Amino acid sequence: AFCFFSSRSGAKLIAPLGCLVSRQKHTLPDLPYDYGALEPHINAEIMQLHHSKHHATYVNNLNVAEEKYKEALAKGDVTAQVSLQPALKFNGGGHINHTIFWTNLSPNGGGEPKGELMEAIKRDFGSFANFKEKLTAVSVGVQGSGWGWLGYNKEQGRLQIAACANQDPLQGTTGLIPLLGIDVWEHAYYLQYKNVRPDYLKAIWNVINWENISSRYATCKK
Repeated sequence: AFCFFSSRSGAKLIAPLGCLVSRQKHTLPDLPYDYGALEPHINAEIMQLHHSKHHATYVNNLNVAEEKYKEALAKGDVTAQVSLQPALKFNGGGHINHTIFWTNLSPNGGGEPKGELMEAIKRDFGSFANFKEKLTAVSVGVQGSGWGWLGYNKEQGRLQIAACANQDPLQGTTGLIPLLGIDVWEHAYYLQYKNVRPDYLKAIWNVINWENISSRYATCKK
């Protein structure tokens, strides 16, 4: 793969290593709402720690891992490249997953989706209630830390529910395009819901941003 950079002197073709050298570092995205905006369903303290500490750590560690990977590529050190894969997967996945998660939530969320997404949910799961029950059950059932997902199977043209362990990104792990992710790491709910994950999962449906998820669905169908 090559990168194209355009300038006044015209487009230039730069080799893959050049792409790595010239890339910008990953940054923590701003939340589209205040830390306390999702209360009482998710409290401000959880949101602040989750965003400014946990997500920020994934971003920082991803930048470090990519810098080391760039050095390993430059040296032709395949052993180092391989040894960095877990860090890239974990921190890269953490950054990808949380970037989606924040937009999947909204203080004006809840209720049910409309239009094409609702039609697809009814087609693939029978009813919205059945879909909600299945995604909740999959998310409750994640052993240890991980995520419950609603994804789009582009090859089959249908919606699918999946669970991913730790910070494994949905698309990179299963090939499904992520639409809705539910974070079931304890840091996402423990301060408020303690060890009762089902209570957190019951509450989160009140802040699900169906407009965002519908927009993602429309985009990936093109």
